[in-house]
Amino acid sequence: MSFTIEERGRPNTQEYRVFFKNSEGKYISPFHDVPICANEAENIFHAIVEVPRWTNAKMEIATKDPLNPLKQDVKKGNLRYVANVFPHRGYIWNYGAIPQTWEDPNHKDSDTGCCGDNDPIDICDIGNKVCSRGEVIKVKVLGTLALIDEGETDWKVIVINTEDPEAGSFNNIEDVRQLKPGYLEATVDWFKRYKVPDGKPENQFAFNGEFKDRDFAIKTVKSTHEFWKALISKKTNAGELNCMNTSASDSPFCCSAEDAEAVVKSVSPLFFFSFLFSVDKWFYYEK
Repeated sequence: MSFTIEERGRPNTQEYRVFFKNSEGKYISPFHDVPICANEAENIFHAIVEVPRWTNAKMEIATKDPLNPLKQDVKKGNLRYVANVFPHRGYIWNYGAIPQTWEDPNHKDSDTGCCGDNDPIDICDIGNKVCSRGEVIKVKVLGTLALIDEGETDWKVIVINTEDPEAGSFNNIEDVRQLKPGYLEATVDWFKRYKVPDGKPENQFAFNGEFKDRDFAIKTVKSTHEFWKALISKKTNAGELNCMNTSASDSPFCCSAEDAEAVVKSVSPLFFFSFLFSVDKWFYYEK
C-alpha cells in the first residue's frame, strides 16, 4: 500500500494545502482513509508526517476541511511557526499523527482526568531519517507521554520508523532511554516550553511527566481508534469535524471519487513564489 501527495495553493500562505492519493491515484483523506495498521498482527501502524524534523511550520491535518488535507495552523490571523526554544531547533522529531484515531473531547480519560483534544493521536518519530511533509510511514510504537495542553489530554506517542536501520533495537521506551540518552528528557522539555514564546505558561503532564511503556501506548492508540470508528459511523457527534471519506462504505460520510476530486480542484494549483521568513532566531528564558 503506497500513498502520494499533491500540493495545491501557494506555500507559506493560508491557502496552501497538501492532499493525499492512494496507490490508484485517487484522492483520499489522510485522517479517515489511510488504514491505522500497516501490519495488525505485529502492531505496526501507519503515521502521517505533518512536520519533518528540524522544521518550524506548524502543519497539521485539517480535521474540519473536506478530505482533511495538511495545512498550516493559524493563530490570531497569522501562520504559525514554532519558535526555537534554546537549545532546540524546530521540531526535534518527525512529528505527525496516526490515521483513523480520534481523541474524543467528550470522553474523560480515566488516567489523566481530562478529555481528548479532538484530533488524531500524535506521534514523535525518533528515527534517523528526516522525513518529508505528507510522507506516510510505518512505525513501531515504543511508549507515550501524556501532555495536558490547556486542560485537554494530548497523547504524544513515541515511535520509530520501521525502515530505520536501528529499528530492530527499539522495542520499548526503555530502549530509547538507553540507546538515545537524553532524547526523552529533551522531548519533555520541548513540550513543556514550546508555547512559552507565545506568552502562554509551561505545559503540564500526567504521570509527573513520566513516559508510559509500549503496551500502555498501544492500548491507548487502539482506544482512540474505537472513538474514531464511532465518529466515522456517526454514532457520536462529529461537531465541526469533517468526516468526508472514500473508503468506509458503511459510513454516511463516504463520497465518490468524483466528489473527492472536485474538492481538490477547488483549490488553486501549486504556485511557488519568493517568500522570506526567518525562523532561525533563538528564544531564551530562565526556567
